[in-house]
Amino acid sequence: MQLIDWIILTGTIAFIVWYGVYKSRGSKNVEDYIGGGKNAKWWTIGLSVMATQASAITFLSTPGQAFHDGMGFVQFYFGLPIAMVIICLVFIPIYHRLNVYTAYQYLESRFDRKTRTLTAILFLIQRGLAAGITIFAPAIVLSAVLGWNLTYLTVIIGVLVIIYTVSGGTKAVSVTHKQQMAVIFTGMVVAFFIILSYLPDTVSFTNALEIAGTGGKMNILDYSFDFENRYTIWSGLIGGSFLALSYFGTDQSQVQRYLTGASVRESQMGMIFNGLLKVPLQFFILLVGVMVFVFYQFNTAPLNFNPAATETVLNSNYSEQYEDLMLQHEEVQLERQKLGLNYSRNKAQMSETEIASFEEEYLRLDNQQKEIRERAKIFIDHADGEAESNDKDYVFIHFILNNLPMGFVGLLLAVILSAAMSSTASELNALASTTVIDLYRRNHKIARSEEHYLAASKWFTLMWGLIAIAFASLADLFDNLIQLVNIIGSLFYGNVLGIFLLAFFIKYVKSNAVFIAAIITQGVILIVFELDLMPYLWLNVLGCLLVISLAFLIQIVMPKNSKLSNT
Repeated sequence: MQLIDWIILTGTIAFIVWYGVYKSRGSKNVEDYIGGGKNAKWWTIGLSVMATQASAITFLSTPGQAFHDGMGFVQFYFGLPIAMVIICLVFIPIYHRLNVYTAYQYLESRFDRKTRTLTAILFLIQRGLAAGITIFAPAIVLSAVLGWNLTYLTVIIGVLVIIYTVSGGTKAVSVTHKQQMAVIFTGMVVAFFIILSYLPDTVSFTNALEIAGTGGKMNILDYSFDFENRYTIWSGLIGGSFLALSYFGTDQSQVQRYLTGASVRESQMGMIFNGLLKVPLQFFILLVGVMVFVFYQFNTAPLNFNPAATETVLNSNYSEQYEDLMLQHEEVQLERQKLGLNYSRNKAQMSETEIASFEEEYLRLDNQQKEIRERAKIFIDHADGEAESNDKDYVFIHFILNNLPMGFVGLLLAVILSAAMSSTASELNALASTTVIDLYRRNHKIARSEEHYLAASKWFTLMWGLIAIAFASLADLFDNLIQLVNIIGSLFYGNVLGIFLLAFFIKYVKSNAVFIAAIITQGVILIVFELDLMPYLWLNVLGCLLVISLAFLIQIVMPKNSKLSNT
């Protein structure tokens, strides 16, 4: 990195931290600190909701996901607009009418304290884990690529977020989200057009899409009913709708964003804004990854994008075998580059037979390259079982550091760190709010002043920040970080959503039936996941339907005159 990159990076991050502290100073009570004054406009809500979801994982993993597997991952988000409409019609009016600080306060008014407490604890478990991952994701990738110390990076990212989140609470989170999203949007658009400018003169954007399509990267919709396929239009519309309903409707990190709205209408407009923009945004981020794939059809790509893994295997007993694979990989790349250039120059004059011949030869080379990459991963794993051979999360950062002009490297690194800070800040804010409102204050028998609970909110924010840093320091890379976050959510979200749907719509079921059903359901979901009986998106559907069904059955079998059946 050049000096200008460091200036842009540190200047951007320092401004965001300072701005968050400055704009949110002076919180006098819990309502200001947790509720953010409840005066936010719809665009602030929409951007804050989007920034909460758009973590660094989104900008590290999603382009790598597209590079390896294509655009099909966008189907994961197809259920989101459906969920936004339901949340606007059902969830937001109820939350605003009750004037709650957290989503789980409502459950006590509908059921009882133990159901509220159980649901809050389920949220704290899954969101506490996710907060660590959102810090860990950029830290481990930047550490591997830049050679920075992983522990120091984890602590730095965590401490920066803690500073303004502890200082200003919900308002600090909301106001900084606007600046962070501006940095993110600018950086991704700049990266996209730079990639296009790097393609050979004979390769137009249309040619690039055709080459990507030949490599299977433009297969957006999958209508198959293959239950083992994680991403189909059906898993996106059904499983994705349940996941989005759970996440945006019952996860305090999101609920708290629109509870700050000045009115029901402002909150609803903010969520509709998010629903309209989120799918195109994810499509665009995936398209950036596809264009990185096309870029490497005409430029040299490493055998494995994780430099730390490459260094590990080259310093092991498997170095000769790995170097042989590197030579084979380079030969295949050269053949494919010649083939791609020839196609882009002569496509207009090529017959259908010649085009079909090109596609056949291209697929042969593409499959050969995939086989070489898989063999390389085996040698990395043998060289060091702890080395990360899966390089999906390293593709985009490798491109940034090795190909972007001076100054733009700092901008894109600022994008990644801004995204990490925005999502982590929301999570810490929500974790502290839930801990104070649903556990500490609700179960505190001695009345305390507003100043006491304001101080407690700040201390709990600090506590969750330190827990997230500790978990991030102990975490390990998964198959793909963006999948890991969604898997963790899917283990809990369906159950929680079912509890809320029972509360909203089914008055027949009482608190004890719901409480027992929720505990049983959570155990079943964990067992199903452990046995790998279904793709993780469907766990949201299973959890929701199972807790509703069990609560019904338990309520029916309880004696009519039993005290348990009426509480």
